[in-house]
Amino acid sequence: MKMAVFSAKPYDRQALESASRAHHHSLTFFETRLTAQSAPLAAGFDAVCPFVNDELNATVIGELAAGGVRLITLRSAGFSHVDLGAAEAHGIVVTRVPAYSPYAVAKHAIALILTLNRKVHRAYARVREGNFALEGLLGFDLHGKTVGVVGTGTIGTVFCRILRGFGCRIIAHDLVPNLEVEELGGLYEPLTSLYSGSDIVALHVPLTPRTHHLIDAEAIAQMKPGVMLINTSRGWACRHACDYRRFEEWKDRRAGAGRL
Repeated sequence: MKMAVFSAKPYDRQALESASRAHHHSLTFFETRLTAQSAPLAAGFDAVCPFVNDELNATVIGELAAGGVRLITLRSAGFSHVDLGAAEAHGIVVTRVPAYSPYAVAKHAIALILTLNRKVHRAYARVREGNFALEGLLGFDLHGKTVGVVGTGTIGTVFCRILRGFGCRIIAHDLVPNLEVEELGGLYEPLTSLYSGSDIVALHVPLTPRTHHLIDAEAIAQMKPGVMLINTSRGWACRHACDYRRFEEWKDRRAGAGRL
């Protein structure tokens, strides 16, 4: 199969060439994003392999079909940027990544907590300049802190498992309680209780009408001063799950009061 890979980075080339070697696919890598202007590059290919920032609207899909493309194989779990109706109309099959490593995402969320808590990013910048002062770098002990976990699917459950190793108390919220999280000591509560009782709030939810702007002014008002908000939801959910403008306004007010 002849495949055009768009938005290709060196690590994409390395991984895809290694994976396809036994299957004898012919891969051509393009650093450019897939757009209406770059779609003609795919002419003569059987398939395209785009990423999350590539455009796959009706215009682009029509151009791909005209060039002979019959398969769009995404390098992402999300497919909200794909006009599935247009793909079906042109007889193009769309496939996606079924899942990412839940351990990688959960550990990344933990890394964000540790970085923000211990100000690792600020300390790194200071040390590069020869400044070893500790002022403004002090954090808190995670042991005994309450973490509110919104979404306890596969990733959220792994996240809770790691939190138990730190000695954290877990408050969870999901449409369907997870028995494993309960066995870890997690208590399922309404969102209002989770917001008001958590020192850290972590989001592990997909984008749905229910989660759109899940964190808004009303939710933030219920949270403790200085709460840490961690959002590792999938790309589109990450963009829409929080009302960032209001969060930034709230953060500025807290900082002005010396409490963040």
